Amino acid sequence: MNSVSDLQSLDGSDIVVIGGGFGGLSTACYLADAGADVTLLEKNGQLGGRASRLEVDGFRFDMGPSWYLMPDVFERFFGYFDHEPSEYYELERLDPHYRIFFKDGDRVDMVPDLEENRTTFESYEPGAGERFDEYLRKSKKNYEVGMEHFVYEDRTSVSDYMDINVAKNARGLSLIGSMQDHVEKYFEHPKLQQIMQYTLVFLGGAPNNTPALYNLMSHVDFNMGVYYPENGVGGVVDGVVELGEELGVDFRTNAPAAEIRGREGAFVTRTEDGREFFSDYVVSDADYRHTEMELLDEQKRQYDADYWDSRTYAPSAFLLYLGVEGDVDPLEHHSLVLPTDWDDHFETIFEDPAWPDDPAYYLCVPSQTDDDVAPDGHSNLFALVPIAAGLEDTPELRQKYRDLVLDDIATNTGVDLRDRIVVEERFCVSDFADRYNSTQGTALGLAHTLRQTALFRPSHRSSAVDGLYFTGSFTTPGIGVPMCLISGQLTAEAMADSVA
Repeated sequence: MNSVSDLQSLDGSDIVVIGGGFGGLSTACYLADAGADVTLLEKNGQLGGRASRLEVDGFRFDMGPSWYLMPDVFERFFGYFDHEPSEYYELERLDPHYRIFFKDGDRVDMVPDLEENRTTFESYEPGAGERFDEYLRKSKKNYEVGMEHFVYEDRTSVSDYMDINVAKNARGLSLIGSMQDHVEKYFEHPKLQQIMQYTLVFLGGAPNNTPALYNLMSHVDFNMGVYYPENGVGGVVDGVVELGEELGVDFRTNAPAAEIRGREGAFVTRTEDGREFFSDYVVSDADYRHTEMELLDEQKRQYDADYWDSRTYAPSAFLLYLGVEGDVDPLEHHSLVLPTDWDDHFETIFEDPAWPDDPAYYLCVPSQTDDDVAPDGHSNLFALVPIAAGLEDTPELRQKYRDLVLDDIATNTGVDLRDRIVVEERFCVSDFADRYNSTQGTALGLAHTLRQTALFRPSHRSSAVDGLYFTGSFTTPGIGVPMCLISGQLTAEAMADSVA
């Protein structure tokens, strides 16, 4: 049982949760367990938010998240309800964790065996093996202290960080500077720097704008491992939904929220088809900007359009979901294709938005691990290219970029897919905006920049409407499936604290 603030003050409350992503699902579970009557309204026909499934002609794709990292977070979440993840899905540790194709022809695998990884680092740079060990020791400390004292605790004001106990726990953490500065202290070789920084893609940042604290992700990567959950990330969604049903959550799909009226004790949430749901409290896991600017009257908004326009959004993505005849060796379950200098790609995302000419991208091939995601004799894969949020997105641009990506895959991995594709679907900026009401079509939410981390992210509790709360990737602790699970706990605690 993990430590969570007493939620029993919410017992007997009627609560509407808007949005069935991991943040909404998690919040609903905590609230229902506390004795609240919870109704969750999901815009689309599936629960899971960006963790949706696409099923076409015997192929089953995870449309969004595909990495299972930080298994301790899932264990802690299910453990709170006296369950274990294995009651809902099994895990398989991947070996290799992932393969990297550098565009100069070099290829490297990161594996569960730390000694083998140490040897790999040493092969690129004398002394890098020893510094690899030092880096992971630092990363582990940052993870253990950061998670317990800064991720699982919602510190909403500067004064929260002035507490002597906080200062004590923060001593020695990498709280100042960027990931680029931090990694350069350990490794000179640009490829080693890239290996330690690739996880920034999952945080929606770049090496020069993401806080050094996020070196903790290397502990997640190398020490904790990379897993594949039974039935993919969609199987994890199924597990959390099953738990929610056991706790009494009323899930309503195809129920897009159109308006939030009222205040604590007297809310009305209206859906686009005119249904009205009455509640004491409302929690939104929908896009934060969309909730404030589209679902609330102007006088009930915390932030105006200028605020949202001034934010830095995590990348959008160009996605190709491909069903392919035959195998796709030498691709692994997770593969990264990286230019030897990726600064230009990050510049096209954060500095000078444009479709990148020489993209860094990710390939996921779940059929290397799971026989059920593709028909016999076929492979299932998707390609994900991070691109700037808000880019122009037309059928012509998609076709041009689709051809560029397939050519690049053939050139840099040796896998030519072009004449073997039997199923193809595309997803890009406008789809994120339409399907998820995503601001500027961001795939993830607010980027984890130096000025958008911790207390600098939007609040869980509305300062303009009593009884209105927020959860998910725009809030603390931020982006990613594990973080959204934790956001559900933090939101439930914020609600209970205000009620008590």
